[in-house]
Amino acid sequence: MKESKLYSFVRPIIKIFTNLVFRPKYIGIENIPLNKRIVLAGTHTHNLDCILLISSTNRNIHFLAKSELFKGFKKIIFSNLGLIPVNRNRKDHNALEKAEKYLENNFVVGIFPEGTTEKGKCLLPFKIGAVKMAYDTDSEIIPFAIIGKYKLFKNNLTIIFDKPYKIQSNDLEYENNKLREKVKKLIKKGEKHGNNK
Repeated sequence: MKESKLYSFVRPIIKIFTNLVFRPKYIGIENIPLNKRIVLAGTHTHNLDCILLISSTNRNIHFLAKSELFKGFKKIIFSNLGLIPVNRNRKDHNALEKAEKYLENNFVVGIFPEGTTEKGKCLLPFKIGAVKMAYDTDSEIIPFAIIGKYKLFKNNLTIIFDKPYKIQSNDLEYENNKLREKVKKLIKKGEKHGNNK
């Protein structure tokens, strides 16, 4: 299993665009290791969240994305970028297996456990996929939170990463709640240190 050449090509372009147009503040990016298997799991605030994560690290991130996006020409692009389609209407075992294969090869998987951006201001309950794949592959999880809005040239956006940790229990419901609490704390920390006005 190899990393996507297309992703490696577009990543620096996306980073330049994101930093120029949205001017985000990055906190804790040193917590992302250079060569370990990692699950990045955190808030989903906007359809552009993926480009913010891509801009945060030089590592290729294999995102889980809703299967509705994989249609026509977009299917070719997203598949070649290493994205993993997920059927949100059921438990998608195929998506989980594919994500775990990436992790077993020491790659990075990015997931938004809330599963949607269509919500109010509150943090939605987390789906269990992030902790499940981390548990199955003995991978570390790095919680993250995105705070602020995507306003052009406004320095209004912050992304904050916590330190990596491993699942300590086979009680995945407990571990899922623990991950959600870590993300809630990051939101508060990011609001305190960010520019989000």
